[in-house]
Amino acid sequence: MNDIDEIDRRLVVALQRDAGQSLEVLGETVGLSRNACWRRIRALEQANIITGRIVTVDAARLGFGLQVFMQVRTNAHAPDWLEKFSNATRAMPEIQGVYRMSGDLDYLIRARVADMAGYDALYQRLIRKVPLSDVSASFVMEEIKETAQLPL
Repeated sequence: MNDIDEIDRRLVVALQRDAGQSLEVLGETVGLSRNACWRRIRALEQANIITGRIVTVDAARLGFGLQVFMQVRTNAHAPDWLEKFSNATRAMPEIQGVYRMSGDLDYLIRARVADMAGYDALYQRLIRKVPLSDVSASFVMEEIKETAQLPL
């Protein structure tokens, strides 16, 4: 189901905007009945096109006002090191994204913490769990755009 039709595309766009809409509202938006809308959503979920539904929140209001990007370089590239690194980063709830990169950088980590002390605690926990050769961090001063919506 990699090729979705126009109705599925409109349905995914509407759900990306607001996944909490009722089936009635979604159906009106895309021109389907409530049941047809539900069947299409289920088919999109079964095809792993829709992989989850989330709520976006104001991180600062919940005590996570500092967003940090950690640039990681390592001298270890063995599968067992990668498994240890993956397990360590997945277990840290402050870490929102981990990416293996091309070029000079090995990994990029995106995390949310309360403040610099929170970053330092995260950094200390990470280096205790897995050996890293170099970690540098960049702190977000202003968030200009943040979205998970794909331009369908």
